[in-house]
Amino acid sequence: MSLTVAAQVVAATPAPPVHFNWFEYSGDDAAFAAPLPDGHYRNPILAGFHADPSIVGANGRFYLVNSSFTYYPGIPVFESVDLVHWQQIGNVIDRPSQLDFDGLGVSRGIFAPAIAYHQGVFYVVSTAVDSGGNFISTARDPAGPWSDPHWLPTIDGIDPSLFFDENGSVYLVNNDAPAGEPRYEGHRAIWMQQLDLRTLSPVGPRKVLVDGGVDPTAQPIWIEGPHLYQRDGWYYLSAAEGGTGPQHSQVVLRSRDVWGPYMPFADNPILTQRDLPDDRPLPITNAGHADLVEGPDGSWWAVFLASRNYQQRHYNTGRETYLLPVTWQDGWPVILPAATAIPYVAQAPGWMRNSASQAPATGNAVVRDEFEGTQLDRIWLHVRVPKQAWASLRERPGSLTLHPLPEGLDALRNPSFLGRRQQHLRFEASTELDRPDPGVAAGVAAFQSENAWYFLGVRRTGGDRVAVFLEGRDDGRTSTLASREVKASSSMRLKVTGEEGRYAFAFDTGDGRGWQTLAGDVDGTVLSTDRAGGFVGTLLGPFARDERAGRSK
Repeated sequence: MSLTVAAQVVAATPAPPVHFNWFEYSGDDAAFAAPLPDGHYRNPILAGFHADPSIVGANGRFYLVNSSFTYYPGIPVFESVDLVHWQQIGNVIDRPSQLDFDGLGVSRGIFAPAIAYHQGVFYVVSTAVDSGGNFISTARDPAGPWSDPHWLPTIDGIDPSLFFDENGSVYLVNNDAPAGEPRYEGHRAIWMQQLDLRTLSPVGPRKVLVDGGVDPTAQPIWIEGPHLYQRDGWYYLSAAEGGTGPQHSQVVLRSRDVWGPYMPFADNPILTQRDLPDDRPLPITNAGHADLVEGPDGSWWAVFLASRNYQQRHYNTGRETYLLPVTWQDGWPVILPAATAIPYVAQAPGWMRNSASQAPATGNAVVRDEFEGTQLDRIWLHVRVPKQAWASLRERPGSLTLHPLPEGLDALRNPSFLGRRQQHLRFEASTELDRPDPGVAAGVAAFQSENAWYFLGVRRTGGDRVAVFLEGRDDGRTSTLASREVKASSSMRLKVTGEEGRYAFAFDTGDGRGWQTLAGDVDGTVLSTDRAGGFVGTLLGPFARDERAGRSK
């Protein structure tokens, strides 16, 4: 048999499955250590990468969505009664037929979804970057099912949102290139066009509302994430400005007419952290991309993204979702006064309920998945859309069964990896798995993108012996950083720990010796957004890879 034919036979034969018995994640950050007084809440309200929040109130509850980029299921939908305690109830993109992200880097795909509610229908409008463009999905129940994307081929740009005027008109606003040639790098504009709600189609002229930003003479960059609101006879247009890094901010303009002209607030920005010292303790940075909502008592609140940094510029937890009250000053909304740090603990809305029974979405905690039941917990994400069912809780009840695919973590397709968000600067993530069969590598991965990851794996070397190894990818290169051959029982444990920019990787073979360090003091800044790039945070979770026929990717 030729090598080519042998490889084809191996490819047609499924690799032996790998069984994971549990997965545990714990976080212990100094920022969350202070006691929480009664009537207060912690920021961020959604820890770990939850970028670009959008919010709407409907039927006595609040609903929030985030960017999901090329992760699947996409566009998580959260529900809350008090703006503080959130529970994920569904996803807008939850069927493989809806979108395909093969060939895309992790930080492409779904950008900045915006949620709205009108006369019994929920609307989510978003952009599938490099995979279809702008679209609208609808649902009667925010938990789903959501419709397939209704594409908007005539609307270019990103970050669309819908505005339902009190007079019955509906408008779509979004970020796009300016009308003429851009005057400088990052020059963008906010456009608006009316929408026919019956056909979900743009109609009439499309017009620029904001060209460049609130002060065009300063050449502001990346005006984006626009939202329109109505209050006391004014139309308010709020948007992010300054890019997604340390100069990020939120600005606001207003007009008596929905088409403008829109005049900027004299005290813009209404939210930023760029005017604070870089060396402050426990810094929160990159604040912006806000959306506003009115509470049942008439108070207004803002959800927005920001990041928790270490070493001033690094953050592995991605851009998270924060909450702050909005103060109206002379007819203008202000989220945070200038040179004021975002608080980790803040006064809660007056109607906040005791929801201690809910799983924590923030704060220090230990979360363990015993893989019971028949459906994966919503914390687990796939990298891109799976083309086949390779993860199961049904095959061996009480375990997660992964069928290894040949795709590695650096592939632009869907590997057999399930990840949950890293939510803390100091954390532990561990799992127990059965010793894999020959031809398969399995273990736990810390994954930021196809270009930045670590894989603590195990592969059989013969009999009851295995090689425990650590692979890493950084700057376009994959290398084996450590390896040790040991005798292993039928199952073994693996653990990843992190403290800011230092990670460590350990194993326990079940021989009574306990945890043994394979590699300590590993450079965790490889997984930071500042170094790896993109718009996401790190995921941690089980991974299995088919290595038969000499394949390792």
